[in-house]
Amino acid sequence: MDSGELARLVTREVLARLKGLPAGGQGPTCTLADLCSACGRCATAREDTVRRFKTDGAARISASSGIGKVANDLAGMIDHTLLKADATATQVENLCREAAEYRFCSVCVNPWFVPLCAKLLRRTGVKVCTVIGFPLGATTPETKAFEARNAIGEGAGEVDMVLNIGAMKSGDYRLVEKDIRGVVRAAQGETVVKVILETCLLTNPEKVKACEIAKTAGADFVKTSTGFSTGGATAEDIALMRKTVGAEMGVKASGGVRSKEDAEKLVKAGASRLGASASIKIVSGKGAGGAAY
Repeated sequence: MDSGELARLVTREVLARLKGLPAGGQGPTCTLADLCSACGRCATAREDTVRRFKTDGAARISASSGIGKVANDLAGMIDHTLLKADATATQVENLCREAAEYRFCSVCVNPWFVPLCAKLLRRTGVKVCTVIGFPLGATTPETKAFEARNAIGEGAGEVDMVLNIGAMKSGDYRLVEKDIRGVVRAAQGETVVKVILETCLLTNPEKVKACEIAKTAGADFVKTSTGFSTGGATAEDIALMRKTVGAEMGVKASGGVRSKEDAEKLVKAGASRLGASASIKIVSGKGAGGAAY
């Protein structure tokens, strides 16, 4: 087989996989096709991208080809977030389109949007994250467990639950642990569970204790903030949380992450995930930041 024939075979295989088709066959197209605005950014619609696959090799091509320079290391750490009470279905559809385009880790939305996001993001590699007991954390353990089971059943791959802050402040650590364990059990080891501490309302000793309880209860991440209280993520809180949970758990920074500089500072402090509504601005410098998250 000469080099030209090999290049043609490789190109056909790459195009098939980009389209979500079996090699050399036909099948379903991108699940975002009904939202397509014919922007020309999809790799399969760009001859220059195909040529670069042949000349540069797939490993050197960004997953976000066609959308300009993107900080891919940050994009894969971001939960692209829209949790406003007045968020509309159209806005959530746009959120999903952006997440697929920029290759964010997930979209984070209110629970009733989970089925819509699961449908739109099927086979894109972008996960659906939702919130439990949000934003106050004051519902009962049974209510949170039900919320989690329902969201997971509708397609959520990750759930961010709010700690029972009042119980934590009251020293009722048994209830705090029960609260988290109920959601962890609902996840059945298949869905990522993050525990939102609302660090702006806790003392440093309370932050440490909350992290320890979350770890004991089997959560996968601890997270700083809802973005709806009196403060957001700080590098100091991230460093404290990382020191407490070690390398065995993830640490998510959320609330007030609005620039690449903010993001890099928090990652350097120990964050392994970022929650943001200003995601596009963070990774590419384009667009305006979100107001609250």
